[in-house]
Amino acid sequence: MSRMERRCWWCLPVLSCLLQIFSAHSDFYTSIGHMTDLLYTEKDLVTSLKDYITAEENKLKQVKLWAEKLDVLSATAVQDPEGFLGHPVNAFKLMKRLNTEWGDLESLVLKDTTDGFISNLTLQRKHFPTDEDQTGAAKALLRLQDTYRLDTNIISTGDLPGVTHKSPMTVEDCFELGNIAYTEVDYYHTELWMEQALKQLDEGEESTVDKVTVLDYLSYAIYQQGELGRALELTKRLLILDPEHQRANGNLKYFEFQLIKQRKAQAEEAQKTQNEGKGRTKRQTSDASKKKMRFREPVPERKMYEMLCRGEGIKLTPRRQSRLFCRYYDNHSHPRYLLSPVKQEDEWDRPYIVRYHDIISHSEIEKVKELAKPRLRRATISNPITGVLETAPYRISKRRATVHDPLTGKLTTALYRVSKSAWLTAYEHPLIDQVNQRIEDLTGLEMDTAEELQVANYGVGGQYEPHFDFGRKDEPDAFKELGTGNRIATWLFYMSDVAAGGATVFPDVGAVVWPKKGTAVFWYNLFLSGEGDYSTRHAACPVLVGNKWVSNKWIHERGQEFRRPCGLNETA
Repeated sequence: MSRMERRCWWCLPVLSCLLQIFSAHSDFYTSIGHMTDLLYTEKDLVTSLKDYITAEENKLKQVKLWAEKLDVLSATAVQDPEGFLGHPVNAFKLMKRLNTEWGDLESLVLKDTTDGFISNLTLQRKHFPTDEDQTGAAKALLRLQDTYRLDTNIISTGDLPGVTHKSPMTVEDCFELGNIAYTEVDYYHTELWMEQALKQLDEGEESTVDKVTVLDYLSYAIYQQGELGRALELTKRLLILDPEHQRANGNLKYFEFQLIKQRKAQAEEAQKTQNEGKGRTKRQTSDASKKKMRFREPVPERKMYEMLCRGEGIKLTPRRQSRLFCRYYDNHSHPRYLLSPVKQEDEWDRPYIVRYHDIISHSEIEKVKELAKPRLRRATISNPITGVLETAPYRISKRRATVHDPLTGKLTTALYRVSKSAWLTAYEHPLIDQVNQRIEDLTGLEMDTAEELQVANYGVGGQYEPHFDFGRKDEPDAFKELGTGNRIATWLFYMSDVAAGGATVFPDVGAVVWPKKGTAVFWYNLFLSGEGDYSTRHAACPVLVGNKWVSNKWIHERGQEFRRPCGLNETA
């Protein structure tokens, strides 16, 4: 083997590794951990850009000095050309300048100083975020706005709770959000963000986006939501700025015609309702009101989920609260914890959720993140039909995406998860084995049949919609390929504090567990009978501000026969 061949031989694994890393970093918006790499990329580009500017400035400085010198010389020479050239040195220097020095100046001016910067930019652009990343990040902002009921102006000014790096939005930023919502046929958010863009323009902010363009989008979005009167007023305002606007002139006539038609229909409907209302008695109205009060509809899961994320919703009664305790826990005098028990806190009673404090150290967390970060991929979810783990879809809009449920034949809300995850096995590093052993010691459950430790990092507005960890009866093949039975329990480490948002919520019961670095929560997904506990349906709220890292261990039924014996009561 030649020297060159030997060099190529060891380069191949390195190149392969680099390609894997770069390919793993696609879909940047789904992981804050991977987005941090982009900051260093941008910093490198800024340094390269500054080097280019310095080179250009040096070149211009030389040209400027040359021009100033010749300006003085030529000004003197043209006053008495023959007398000036009568000096033999001046004649020689003129020949030299025109034959040599002007050629050198031409070379200097034509010298391309962009090579270094352009080469670096071209190389880095291969690993830049894509259109999907930009759209994904924009939709995440819209999702955060809905979940946490944030005013558009608050987001635009960057005045979010818990922020340390305030970042205001320009007219162009607001317009881009509105435009993305428009392309998604989301006229609700189109209206919000086009109005914000118009507000900032009215306040005098300079922008490449003009009022005519914003008013064009805004009037149409409002029309699509049925507000003909407002759409008409905005169209008139647009035409004051641009009387020749073809589409606006057409819309003006159409809106006026539709508004007359609408008002006529409303008047007829009002008259009809008035005539029908004369036959009603006060008693009938009262009975209907009482009936409505008696049969209140339950709060929809989506609404409850968002309420809990905001810290609203169900609260424990004082009696139930009094039954929750904190304690030092050694799991029935386990040898590892007999002398140094751990701090355990009851978070909820039904289902029973406990939190372990100071259960994983900062150095352990950093090592787990170090091992996981190069392998972070789009999160996976279990296909309820096949039992196979598949990449989670990301559908982010105010109007929730729907999919056809093959089990019921109905359209159902699509589950999505905005995060990236990696799986770490016990044999990869001693720390992972130690973490698994710690979970086994504290829960008393067998880890050999559990799934590998999953590490997840949430992206911009990262969340995981309401779901069950266990396979239900209508999912007969859930986890079939694992061959270890259903998921009996869940252990969840919080590996970072979150400035705002990011709670784990249980919509059916109203439980809210807030992230706290170094802690872990644990709950059983199955009753002693093996039946699923449907109250454990849970979700991860969107991260409003901050970076959320978690790792979880899904523990399965096999191997727990003597550690957690079956019970005869189906729901106990």
